[in-house]
Amino acid sequence: MNRKEEILYAALGLAAENGIRGVSMSQIADKVGIKAPSLYNHFKSKDEIIREMYIFFREQAQNGGGSLSVDLSKLGDRSIEEILLGSVSAYMGIITDKNMLQFFKVLYSERVTNPVAAQIVVEETERMIRSSRNMFYAFVVHGKVKNDDIDIAAMTYSLTIHSLIDYRMDMLIAGMIQEFGEDGNPVPKNITDFIRWFSRQIGV
Repeated sequence: MNRKEEILYAALGLAAENGIRGVSMSQIADKVGIKAPSLYNHFKSKDEIIREMYIFFREQAQNGGGSLSVDLSKLGDRSIEEILLGSVSAYMGIITDKNMLQFFKVLYSERVTNPVAAQIVVEETERMIRSSRNMFYAFVVHGKVKNDDIDIAAMTYSLTIHSLIDYRMDMLIAGMIQEFGEDGNPVPKNITDFIRWFSRQIGV
């Protein structure tokens, strides 16, 4: 692990305990075991650390096998429901990765008051909308859905999934549940139920 990675892990641990607002650059430096001026050689500000945490931990989670992307050239005879469930299940692999989940819990608890946290949540939502739009246009090409208001359908799908993830994340932060998934399934039942319903609405 290099020094930058040490800083990111230290910042994540402190933020999980105290919230982003409760973490200072000097605290991060102390946890890593370096002087504050040395920390600024790697990152100019706490906001830069937060953004780098998002990039780093998301990449780590993706390398672990989680992804929202679907091989659009191999949709074959799979149903819309199978494809969407597979895509969401893979995405859950990203957000339920140990470090990524810890990072998201911090973000979700502070996005109302922290502009950087809010920007990252918006960025993640827009990423989901773009991926869904590409997938839905591939559905049209493969004759799985009608070419009617695909952009609206993709946005509606993405924002609903995102809202259901928000709801689940809030329950997790509030201590109402102990894990993001449900009954051994990484995808909570309300998300599965929505995907099944939505697939019937848009299918040919």
